[in-house]
Amino acid sequence: MGPKTAQRVALHLLQHDRGGADQLGRALLNALEHLQHCRSCNTFTETQTCGICEDGQRDDSLLCVVETPADLLVLEQTRSFRGRYFVLMGRLSPLDGVGPADIHLERLIDRASQPGLSELIVATNFTPEGEATAHAIESVLRARGLIPPLRISRLARGVPVGGELEYVDLGTIAQAVRDRRQLQGA
Repeated sequence: MGPKTAQRVALHLLQHDRGGADQLGRALLNALEHLQHCRSCNTFTETQTCGICEDGQRDDSLLCVVETPADLLVLEQTRSFRGRYFVLMGRLSPLDGVGPADIHLERLIDRASQPGLSELIVATNFTPEGEATAHAIESVLRARGLIPPLRISRLARGVPVGGELEYVDLGTIAQAVRDRRQLQGA
């Protein structure tokens, strides 16, 4: 939400829903008082370890690195990934003064060094900052001697499910052509 939208929401609540404004304020204070970072994956939680990290049914050999808790939630909603997560709480952005310490890169390296991990999936966004972050993660893992044996992969890019080529931007089509896969049985 940008500043103008936030201002509109605040004014609407103050003008038309003062009870809702009070409820929102109390919820934010409660979050500030009770939320902390999960000691394992770094997302927000009310306990020392979040529910995802407590889940014994997850695959400990897979670690998916995301930029934000919102990214983790979206991946969870797909029900396609049953491994573990690490939330960076940001992405590298030298122009904004965001460096490796600001995105918990050392904690990620410690997590990637744990025995039993076989693959680290970098699921940062496909923005210049997300790409720089993915590159930095790979470079640090390689410099620390974790690649190999640790396999590092990146989320695939391409034409969205249900998308029609004539409506997809040219950069996405070009990336889909570069990342094409062989058909099964071919």
